[in-house]
Amino acid sequence: MKNLFDISGKVVVLTGGCGILGQNIAKYLAHQGAKIVILDRVEELGKKLEAELNDITESLFLMTDVMNKEVLEQNKKDIVDRFGTIDILLNAAGGNMAGATIAPDKTFLDLDIDAFKKVVELNLFGTILPTQVFVPVMAEKKKGAIVNFCSESALRPLTRVVGYGAAKAAIANYTKYMAAELALKFSPEMRVNAIVPGFLLTNQNRSLLTNPDGSLTDRAKTIIAHTPAGRFAEPEELFGTIHYLISDASSFVTGALSVVDGGFDAFSI
Repeated sequence: MKNLFDISGKVVVLTGGCGILGQNIAKYLAHQGAKIVILDRVEELGKKLEAELNDITESLFLMTDVMNKEVLEQNKKDIVDRFGTIDILLNAAGGNMAGATIAPDKTFLDLDIDAFKKVVELNLFGTILPTQVFVPVMAEKKKGAIVNFCSESALRPLTRVVGYGAAKAAIANYTKYMAAELALKFSPEMRVNAIVPGFLLTNQNRSLLTNPDGSLTDRAKTIIAHTPAGRFAEPEELFGTIHYLISDASSFVTGALSVVDGGFDAFSI
């Protein structure tokens, strides 16, 4: 029987590929036989990752700016010149910043609107622009899979992260919109889904979840108390869902928000 999860030889483009999640996902997919293109703005890390991945599969690192369409267009040309096509796009670029987060001793009235705009632009437009640039390559063969990276804050408003939550909520809506847009106007075999990770310790949220001595903050303790699994997620616990969403195993799945959160969203008291 056909292996519905076989992604060997598929060309995977991963934005934000040098982040903790990005690096781990890239390595996993490389071991599954996919060809990996890392797009990021951190050249030293990107080149190091490229070399590591080339011991497993064909890989390429390209400097990018997910907010710059001209740069992305050049990325596309370089990818097609090297691999001939693009099969899968993982929109993992994003992040938060202090000014768009409301500290415990502050209120919404203290919000830095410029920082709020930057967070929305990075997360939302940093997903929209790569999609707009890379979709035409998929459309040529009328098949492709896109996975956007959403967040628990898109499903349930979380305290403090008002900018990030607004941006990720927009991505959830955009994912569903694009599912119909691509299927109806380009090909029913062009799919868009989103993964909704639970709480992981990353470079972006470490200061919110851990104290300088490594112990958990009160916020982290509250999160775990509201997570039936009783812990944070590990990066590798996202691999199976991502693999499913980019493979033929999910050929009838589009516009879905796949939650991987240890039960956080389902829990109430």
